[in-house]
Amino acid sequence: MKLITAVVKPFALGEIHANLHRLGITGMTATEVLGYGRQRGRTEVYRGAEVATEFVDKVKIEVLSTDGDVDAICAAVIAAARTGGVGDGKLWVTDLERVVRVRTGETGDEAI
Repeated sequence: MKLITAVVKPFALGEIHANLHRLGITGMTATEVLGYGRQRGRTEVYRGAEVATEFVDKVKIEVLSTDGDVDAICAAVIAAARTGGVGDGKLWVTDLERVVRVRTGETGDEAI
């Protein structure tokens, strides 16, 4: 089992959700987060004054997956999030030791 985590621009969330739905993925967690990378923040105008902010609005997406679905899920997320510009985000895959569905006590692939 794997945990696929992606931090992407907020506008990509809808298309990522649609792409995962087409794959039959039934669960996803999305959280609004702040961060920065190579883009190093942004500059905004507030009440006529230019203000530099160190952090940029992002969305963190987490999806639990069986080993066999990882490549398709990663491709679906990347296809929706990629603009070719700086700040498109990052995606990483983490091995999971145990997953338990709290309601039923199911474990392993059945818990996903």
